[in-house]
Formats: sequence, structure tokens, C-alpha cells
Amino acid sequence: PLKMDEKSVVASLALHAVLEPIFQELESDERHIAAVQTLRTAFTKAERSHSGLCQEFIAGVLDAEGITLNLPEALLRLACTDSQEYTIDSQDEEFAILNLRAKALKQKLSHIPDQIQDRSRFLQIIRDIASAIKDVLDAVNEVSRKHQTTPRMREYKKILDNHKKVFVKSSRSFSDTLKRYFKDGRSENVFLSANRLINHTNALLGTYKHVQSH
Repeated sequence: PLKMDEKSVVASLALHAVLEPIFQELESDERHIAAVQTLRTAFTKAERSHSGLCQEFIAGVLDAEGITLNLPEALLRLACTDSQEYTIDSQDEEFAILNLRAKALKQKLSHIPDQIQDRSRFLQIIRDIASAIKDVLDAVNEVSRKHQTTPRMREYKKILDNHKKVFVKSSRSFSDTLKRYFKDGRSENVFLSANRLINHTNALLGTYKHVQSH
């Protein structure tokens, strides 16, 4: 079997929250199934090679159609969309808790566009997000502690540790972006940083899903 490398999990809101529902709708017509599967594979490979390509593609389509839309904000609102790629379906309590806590974090991040203009409400959601980030990290540590002796966890320890480091780095970057926002008021940067944190959360989930399901 092919071994998973660090790029195997493709985490993209544009791909899985926008394009994937379109693919699924097209597949409802049996005549389109083969073509749609080819298209899905092509977009997935392209996103793996060039992170952000699917978002650029959607932005290009919107621009060509003359549609004005704040795409980072729109994607952020879709952050908690259920996706099989990022859902850990496990009977193991530690994996189930990680799945729930990561989903809670994404839900809180998706509320940013609605809260950002109200300072007191926005400050509260920031506190909630900080707490949710800690909860996710605690859950990751618990999974590692309880399952560290299993062959799959040992085999992919380096990859899992790397995803954890990237998640922590993204969390800190998000915090720094918030500090700058209170000085410059540029909400666009907050949306972009939140989307990156969501993608890294999804990459973490997707990797653990891969590990526990094989």
C-alpha cells in the first residue's frame, strides 16, 4: 500500500465546502458520474500541489461573472460545513472527543463575520476561540497518550507531530492577526487568518481520520 506523506490530506474549504457539493449534485445524474470523478480527482491533485488553487479558481469564476463577493468571509461562514474528509467516525472515546472539539472550534471561528463589528461580542468570541483551541490541543495530546503504542500511531508519529506544530503555529498567527486588527481595523486579514486556522484544523482531523480508520 502507498504510504501517507505530509501532503496526503488536502484541507481546503473551497474544495470541500463549495466545489464538493456541486460535484455531488452533478453525480445525481448517472451519465455524469465518471466525468465528475475525474474532475474531483483533478481538483484534489491540483490543490495538493498548489495550496489555495481551488479558492483562486472560484474567485476567477466570480470575477468572470461580474459577481462581487468577499470570498474569505463567505468561506469562513461555511467553516463548520460537515465534510466526510474531516470527520473522524470512531468508537474510541479520545478520537470522538477530538472530532467534537475540533468541530466546536470551527463553529466558533465561523461566527467571526457576524460578531466582528460589535467589539464586546467579538472580544467574547475571541475568548471562546482561545478556549476551544486549548480544548483541541488537549484532545490531541490525549489521543497521543492513550494510543501511542498502537502500530499506526507509531508509524505516523512524525507526520502527526508536524500537523500539531503547524496547528499551534497557525493559532499563534491568528492571535497576532487579532492584535493587529485592533490597531488597523482590517477585518479581511482576520478572515484570511481564521480560514488558515480552519484548514490546519481540518488537516489535523483528516490525518487522524486516516490513522484510526486503517
